[in-house]
Amino acid sequence: MAVTNVIVRNNLVAGFGFALLCLLYPPQWSMDANLTTSLAILIALGFYICIYGLNAFNEGQILHEQINDLKKQKVQLKLKNYHISKYLSPTLRKAISSGKDVKLETQRKQLTVFFSDIKGFSELSEEMEAGALTKLLNNYLTEMSEIALKHGGTIDKFIGDAIMVFFGDPSTKGPKADCVAAVSMAIAMKKHMKELQQQWLNQGIQKPLEIRMGINTGFCTVGNFGTENRLDYTLLGTEVNLASRLESAAEPGEILISHESYSLVKDLIMCRDKGEIQVKGYQQPVRVYSVEDMRKNLGKDQTYFENLTNGFSFYMDLDRVRNYDKDKILESLISAAKQLKNKNIF
Repeated sequence: MAVTNVIVRNNLVAGFGFALLCLLYPPQWSMDANLTTSLAILIALGFYICIYGLNAFNEGQILHEQINDLKKQKVQLKLKNYHISKYLSPTLRKAISSGKDVKLETQRKQLTVFFSDIKGFSELSEEMEAGALTKLLNNYLTEMSEIALKHGGTIDKFIGDAIMVFFGDPSTKGPKADCVAAVSMAIAMKKHMKELQQQWLNQGIQKPLEIRMGINTGFCTVGNFGTENRLDYTLLGTEVNLASRLESAAEPGEILISHESYSLVKDLIMCRDKGEIQVKGYQQPVRVYSVEDMRKNLGKDQTYFENLTNGFSFYMDLDRVRNYDKDKILESLISAAKQLKNKNIF
């Protein structure tokens, strides 16, 4: 297409020059009896046309080669960008591709932070051959990354078998929705571990590996940290540290969340109150909760009930109800139900 455009352009220029020459020096249209002169003019004109055509052809060939070179360079550049992008966070990747000036700047935002690692992975790494261990770890990280991205999380980094993900930046649906997405992601990861355990069992790994997870919600400093020559898009703050501490305190196969996260998800996600625990780096004990599952998935096995409206507040956790209090609770519920049923409410 570009070669055709060049030839057409050159022909237009030649035609315009010929027309301009005719306007300045109108030709005398008469038969010349001097055949030698006429033949010489025709030969000269033919020679000019041949030279012009050869020149246009050569220019077309050069342009064609340049276009092919540019196409090859474009493919190579895309391939290089693809490989480089694997070492960058999605946020930095998006900023660079959009042409935005990436600066050393941060901001305070309410985020939900997630940490996880594999219990017993260090011991396994001492037993397995390096190639098999690398394949297992990469498969695990790939599977978990897909779950994180599916739930809208921003993958901050991988630290060996540990994963750090946060919700609420660069885009947010609000603190509650972000927190629900984070806990939902953790539940999906926990369930997917069952499939991975079966795969690993078939590979000869008899001791089942379990994932530990910790989640916390709070205000963090998020943005570009580093130097003018090297940046890292990440977040800092005590709330980040608490999420990491909760992951360390979780039992194998457990999702441990803070009270701040629990208060945002308790109406949609069933959690078990584990009381207060002492966390490294914190003077006061921290109240924590163990995530069970989405309430909609529990059905008849639901053990947590809560309802709050004007004039009515109801909360019951069957896992914490003592056996000798059961009859007293039933009497209270039945009595309250009778009173409500008989009362005329306007």
